[in-house]
Amino acid sequence: MKTLARPRDKAEIVRRLKEIRPESSRRWGRMTAHQMICHLSDSFRMVLGEKPVSPVAGPFPRTIVKWVALYLPVTWPVGIPTMSEIDQGRGGTLPGDFTLDVARLEALLDFVASEPRSFPWPSHPLFGRMSDAAWLRWGYLHMDHHLRQFSA
Repeated sequence: MKTLARPRDKAEIVRRLKEIRPESSRRWGRMTAHQMICHLSDSFRMVLGEKPVSPVAGPFPRTIVKWVALYLPVTWPVGIPTMSEIDQGRGGTLPGDFTLDVARLEALLDFVASEPRSFPWPSHPLFGRMSDAAWLRWGYLHMDHHLRQFSA
């Protein structure tokens, strides 16, 4: 299973990130490529506690949803709503300079994936408490999902 904890997997994500251009077309969803970059940065800011996000209740127990999302060998489906605080149409960070926003995302990715960790992992809004391994798996899968959204 791919994870940001593995240097090879992290390098693959960074390489794909660098393929994204402001004019990259989306395969699904409403975000532009630049908004997607800001959304991913916001999600890492959430991990660092810099962007508070409200918990989300779902119809299934958190442990089951977390296990299915993180460990079942399928790609994440399209159209899953996100928390309003990191939704580009509502409370997400607005795009600025594309090159600078990509560099900020890469720096956040490096910081979250680096060891030793200098921050505590928060509770995930949907999955609840997660281990280092689960957070780094989530980080890989979340980035992979949105990079696939733009064919990268």
